[in-house]
Amino acid sequence: MKLKSLLLGVSLAAVSAFAATAEIWKLAVTDVEGMERLQLEWGPFKEALEVATGDTFEFFAVNSRTAAAEALRGETVDFVVSGPAEYVVFNKLTNATPLIGLGRPDYHCAIIVRADSGINVPADLVGKSVAFGDIGSTSNMLCPMQVLADYGVDPVNDIEKIHTSRNIAFEALNNGDIDALGMNAGTFIGVRNGQTELPYGFYKMIARSGDLPNDMIMVGAHVPTKAAEALRDAVLGNKAQVIAGITAHEENDKYVGMDLVAIEDSAYDYVRSMYSNAGYPQFDDFIGD
Repeated sequence: MKLKSLLLGVSLAAVSAFAATAEIWKLAVTDVEGMERLQLEWGPFKEALEVATGDTFEFFAVNSRTAAAEALRGETVDFVVSGPAEYVVFNKLTNATPLIGLGRPDYHCAIIVRADSGINVPADLVGKSVAFGDIGSTSNMLCPMQVLADYGVDPVNDIEKIHTSRNIAFEALNNGDIDALGMNAGTFIGVRNGQTELPYGFYKMIARSGDLPNDMIMVGAHVPTKAAEALRDAVLGNKAQVIAGITAHEENDKYVGMDLVAIEDSAYDYVRSMYSNAGYPQFDDFIGD
């Protein structure tokens, strides 16, 4: 009996100690509006985080990136899942830092033209019309503008910029109403493969970026460093389960085949260069909000 009592006491003490060290964190996802969608699309991820870390995570719904930044500044949210273009603004406004990179496969952008256009290199686009996607998008606006700049074409002054939806942009390119598209390369391949009425060689990719910096889980400046590092190590130590949680819902199919990695702020200097070349050198405001 004495041994059983002793073991029971040790077990209860261990549970008590664990409960005392477990944390409750607030978690936001910038491109998902509303609590219902958060629960549906990211609920499995939240559950995987809780299993991996032993902590409790509560969703904090935001209706814009600006709202997420205000929540970080006000210390009402602790961790935010967001993209690279958003991150550099979060960092400037709130001193939030990247904690874990969400490594998306084939995450890069490209400049697309019709193969019969006579346009062969980015310099041929000077004075011509180029369509981009959502204002502020990393892979559909900032990245292709940076690619043009990398090839000596000023994306602000040397071309006619157009922002439109993907379907409208492809229709305009197919009809010859615009000269080029700047967009996510993986999305282009998907659209190209889906347009079975057009021959495979109808389009031509004249330039592409290197792989883009990762989406990430960023941590608010108010979260203690040791707590953030412990959480990072726990997640990376259980990455298979956490990845399964992220990719459980079809809305997150872009992450299928992903990896989770430790990440540093310097990885996003290329994104800061994108802002500057796109005409937003301060990167202190969310473009398009």
